[in-house]
Amino acid sequence: MENNKTLYTSFTKLALKVAMSKGLTLLKAKDIVIRKFELHPFEEMIIGLIDDNKLIKKEINTLLNECISVCEDFGPDRDYVTLIIVLDRINKVKPAKKGSNEIANQVLITFKEKIEEINTRIESPPLFNVLLETRSVVEWVSMFGIYPFIPKHKASKNRPVLLMPPYLGNDLSTTFVRNYLRSVGFKTYKWELGVNMINSKSLPKLIEKLDEIFEKHQEKVSLVGWSGGGIFAKIIANRHPDKVEQLITIGSPVWGVKNMKTPVVRSLEFLRGRKLKERNDKFIKELEEIPDVPVTCIYTKTDGLLPWKHCMEAETLRKDIKNIEVFGSHCGMGANASVLLTVANSLNTNITGKKPEGIITKVESLFFPEFWEQKGISKFTNLFFS
Repeated sequence: MENNKTLYTSFTKLALKVAMSKGLTLLKAKDIVIRKFELHPFEEMIIGLIDDNKLIKKEINTLLNECISVCEDFGPDRDYVTLIIVLDRINKVKPAKKGSNEIANQVLITFKEKIEEINTRIESPPLFNVLLETRSVVEWVSMFGIYPFIPKHKASKNRPVLLMPPYLGNDLSTTFVRNYLRSVGFKTYKWELGVNMINSKSLPKLIEKLDEIFEKHQEKVSLVGWSGGGIFAKIIANRHPDKVEQLITIGSPVWGVKNMKTPVVRSLEFLRGRKLKERNDKFIKELEEIPDVPVTCIYTKTDGLLPWKHCMEAETLRKDIKNIEVFGSHCGMGANASVLLTVANSLNTNITGKKPEGIITKVESLFFPEFWEQKGISKFTNLFFS
């Protein structure tokens, strides 16, 4: 929260100045900024910052440079897109005076360009993570023994879920995830398109499948995509939010793909027969958009194939966007007990609005990085006592 407070204090000053540059009074500017942050996870903190009159004493260019400097210090982050969206919303507010929109436009353009530049600096996974990918063999083999003991929180909804495999994977890749989801009460569907080559030509067939499942159940369909499958799932969720219940990605690059650095880039180019830079621009542009459905992104910081920051969505944009870290390799995420639990629990929580409860759920938290990031012995006592 301290990092967020530093960033949002700087940004709030800038946002107020941008609103005032459109000829608005301080009072009106505050009202506009607060409304543009409506439903934001840090809304309460931002309102508190806006109440501080000291925030708006500096010139707009100084505030812009200070905010960009804070972003550069924190480094690449998908959450900066939230700031761009808020500035864009303020920019669209009708100016109080004619010709007073130029400053707001220029601030938005400059801020967006700088953020895009900062976000190209995400490094390729380190060699150590690449070598750790060999553990995926152990993860897949051991899952056969572990699977029967994974807790099952019954959903009993028979809600439809369409699963999409990773790049170079097929429906066999999602076997454990599909079996687990069925065991807790979901109706699962394969993608049935053979090996996933992340070809945009697969989209029409996937959309046809979505339509068929939607018509059959007469209710929205949840999409679950692993790695390259998550790319398709996100684009479909963007195109058809009226038919998609929610989106869950597993180690999927959900933004910044055009400049993404990966150690397997040469092998991917060899298999595709052309440079990765020569991508479908429309496809990439759609991937950058954030769908208007609940989003859960599962990622691992020890991913050896993809930079993990590319696998996280802008959690600060809305309260229904979640990033959940797990332990494990990229290639082993389809046979990872934490992934199976997260997918099932997220699906059920987003549908029912209720999180799983009970001692089993608390014990499950031991297998997630979030638990071990807590400080002090209290993290253990809190397992059993509120």
